[in-house]
Amino acid sequence: MSRHSHHEENHYTERSGWLRAAVLGANDGIISVTSLVVGMAASGATANTLLITCVAGVIAGAVSMAAGEYISVKSQQDIEDADLRMEAISLDLSPDLELLELTKIYIHRGLDHELAFQVAQQLTAHNALAAHARDEIGINEETAAQPLLAAVASAVSFILGGVFPLLAILLLPRHVLEYGIIIVGVLSLGLLGAVASYAGGSPIIRGVVRVMLWGVVAMLFTFWIGSLFNVSAVG
Repeated sequence: MSRHSHHEENHYTERSGWLRAAVLGANDGIISVTSLVVGMAASGATANTLLITCVAGVIAGAVSMAAGEYISVKSQQDIEDADLRMEAISLDLSPDLELLELTKIYIHRGLDHELAFQVAQQLTAHNALAAHARDEIGINEETAAQPLLAAVASAVSFILGGVFPLLAILLLPRHVLEYGIIIVGVLSLGLLGAVASYAGGSPIIRGVVRVMLWGVVAMLFTFWIGSLFNVSAVG
């Protein structure tokens, strides 16, 4: 048996569902919680207030992300299910037209008419609905919507992202918190960008810069807003 007998490739698109939700959750956890805490710190809030704000932001954000992600992906799943039901009805009512439709799809992909018809026949005989779902609608097992998985991945990753500003509050002295939290936030965003790019098979440097840039903008803006309410600085 040759070493190529069990050749198998693991494609990055198989990770697209949970990876998108995880990256979005972690990114939002870092940016939103860090920005919230930075704004409060710039307003002159005490360390205890910053800690409570951070914990509340992590909890609220995780629940919000999970609910939003579940509703969003569930809506996508409902659309996919509706398309599959519609296709199943069409297969029952007009199988010949559906076979012709599948044949045309394969012709457009480069097969000659005779071969395309043979392929369409064999796939229809094997599992007609699966063939139309994959080649006509674009639904397959690897990329199908998974609401619960997306919700869990989003919530857990948000919490992990929110851990970074939490640790900064617990470990850094109060007089450097404003800038220390920003630095920790930027570095954690860079780490997230690197991990996400590696997992998705994209250039790591580009991913790091992209994530860090938007994070810095958000943090500096909220820092500026918070500083406008710093009573002690005004006094």
